[in-house]
Amino acid sequence: MKIAVPVMGENLKIAGNAGHTPYFAVYAMSGGMFRSFVFEGLRANPKVAGEDHHDHDEHHTCDHDEGDIEHIKAHDTMAEAIEDCDYLVVKSACKNTARSMGNLGVKLQKYNGHEILAPKILTELAPQFK
Repeated sequence: MKIAVPVMGENLKIAGNAGHTPYFAVYAMSGGMFRSFVFEGLRANPKVAGEDHHDHDEHHTCDHDEGDIEHIKAHDTMAEAIEDCDYLVVKSACKNTARSMGNLGVKLQKYNGHEILAPKILTELAPQFK
C-alpha cells in the first residue's frame, strides 16, 4: 500500500492544504499489526509548478466552482501525480481535490493532530489505513 502526504519540501513538514502543496512525500506501508513506512521519495505537485511555495493553512478555501474547467483540470493533474497511491493524508482539501482524488481511487485520510512531520503523522494514523 502506498500513502502520499502533502509536504513543503525535504523537511517533510506537512502542508496545511493538500491542493497547494509543492510536493507529495510517498511512503510504502508494510506489516500487519506492526506497520512500518518506507519513504520512497518526493513527487512535485504539477498543479503548483512555477508558483512561489508558501503554506496555505487548513482554513484556506477554494473559491472555484464546477464551471472552472481549467482549475478542475489542474486538480486532475495533481491527482495523476499520485494515482498509484491508496491514500492521501490531508489536514485540509477542497472539494475539487477530493473529487479528483476520488475519481482515481485515492482515498483521503484526514489528520487533525498536532504533529508536523510526515513520518510521525503516518505512525499516528497507521490504524486508519485498511
